[in-house]
Amino acid sequence: MSKITAAITAVGAYLPDFVLSNKVLETMVDTNDEWITTRTGIKERRILKKEGAGTSYLAIKAAENLMERKQVDPKEIDLVIVATATPDLMVASTAVYVASEIGATNAFAYDLQAACSSFLYGMSTAAAYIESGRYKKVLLIGADKMSSIIDYTDRTTCIIFGDGAGAALFEPNTEGLGLQDEYLRSDGAGREFLKIEAGGSILPANEDTVKNGQHFVHQDGRTVFKFAVSNMADVAEKIMKRNNLNHEDVSWLVPHQANLRIIDATANRMSLPEEKVLKNIHRYGNTTSATLPLLLSDFESQFKKGDNLIFAAFGGGFTWGSVYLKWAYNS
Repeated sequence: MSKITAAITAVGAYLPDFVLSNKVLETMVDTNDEWITTRTGIKERRILKKEGAGTSYLAIKAAENLMERKQVDPKEIDLVIVATATPDLMVASTAVYVASEIGATNAFAYDLQAACSSFLYGMSTAAAYIESGRYKKVLLIGADKMSSIIDYTDRTTCIIFGDGAGAALFEPNTEGLGLQDEYLRSDGAGREFLKIEAGGSILPANEDTVKNGQHFVHQDGRTVFKFAVSNMADVAEKIMKRNNLNHEDVSWLVPHQANLRIIDATANRMSLPEEKVLKNIHRYGNTTSATLPLLLSDFESQFKKGDNLIFAAFGGGFTWGSVYLKWAYNS
């Protein structure tokens, strides 16, 4: 019997209509287009303005886009995982609601939270379910409404983040395609440098925490940047060496879209030319859990069956890692 691997067989995406450009941000905080572009590579980001709509709205739209593109029957889906740092509600799982809304009535569902590494960790989780032989279709969605936790008077964070969602369907493969290897890491010492202070069990919401803006994302940008540059590049290089891959063997680098300088540093460590490095940060900013699947959706038409893809991400906590995957189909 051939070994079962977990392959991505379809992708989908959704981005809100409203575009928050650098020019608009210039009217909101003390910044300018040149400063933002030089330091981050971001030109614009999408913001979900629909009243009463949260992360589940983005996730549902991305799942529907995938199912339409692939003609997937939602009743055949066994599991729905929503990778997110911005769930709709505390306690009640966003993924459970998403599964019900898309008609995945035979699936179980749950959320996975590892900040910007959430989708990467989710790839490992989805693959494990497929490789077990018990499940045939696992829908992994990366979705975040970052605008819900951003202080738009804080120029260190509001220039970076945007809203969006992407989805990938994992199915069994017996041709040796799909997820080949992973190298996932974490370090709890990092939680002081990128966090939301209030609203959790340590510091529940109260009048003072709201007045003090403690429900917004705060980060020590310099420290986070330093750790992200070294660790994303390190894991990408390690997974190449472990699988005897050189820069010519790698078809595409699929990097988390946090900062253009971090992406370029990772590519340089891998000795990859720019044309093999996927980027859409200039259009969407950092959509956190959605960056990797949005890249897959945007560049799907360029992938060929058997292509070697190296994924790399870094997130708060700290969490980071790399995944080596062989693409399973021609678009």
